[in-house]
Amino acid sequence: MRGIAFIGGDGPRPEFCRRLLGALGAPALIAAADSGLEAAEAAGLRPDWVLGDMDSLGDLSRLDAYPPGRVLRYRAEKDCSDTELALRLLWEKGCGEVWLIGGGGGRLDHLLAIRALFERDPRPSRWITAAEDVRHAASPSRTRWSGPPGSLVSVFPLGAGPWEAESAGLKWQLAGLPWDRGFFGLSNVAENGRFSLRARRGRFLVVLPLPAQDF
Repeated sequence: MRGIAFIGGDGPRPEFCRRLLGALGAPALIAAADSGLEAAEAAGLRPDWVLGDMDSLGDLSRLDAYPPGRVLRYRAEKDCSDTELALRLLWEKGCGEVWLIGGGGGRLDHLLAIRALFERDPRPSRWITAAEDVRHAASPSRTRWSGPPGSLVSVFPLGAGPWEAESAGLKWQLAGLPWDRGFFGLSNVAENGRFSLRARRGRFLVVLPLPAQDF
């Protein structure tokens, strides 16, 4: 089962979220973390779980529409972020793949904290903000993407390495690059709008522009 965590911060438009979930072909388990509830409801979705300290949820009366057992409230002084709590819940409920929706813009430390989640095990497999589609790629998986010609693609190594990747459709191919900690491939170009990346060794974070329709 796929899990979807709506989190606070800038996320895609409501109509994009509706199309995205409609294109999945199978039901997803949805968790809303704090103000992520507002984003989920704006897309016409009713989360299976709502959780967090609710410090950024503008209208707490929204919670009254959900069974008390499906609303998990935490103290503001806690050891985990609301995003971490949502991920943990979805994995505990048996989701083998979890996506994050939201979390863009705002404070830099929050962005870095979400990025750090991809260094863990387990980890999210996808993070969709208002402008980016961020994907985790690990050996032997292959990531494929299509969008407007000339779209920018950036690639960052994750974990301890070693790393090796190959690509097709990029202006500057990834095969043979000297991947190491601190190395990255920034602002590569999908010249005809389509590309693929295969992680031969190690794990990578692939940052793409959010497509208008393709998922």
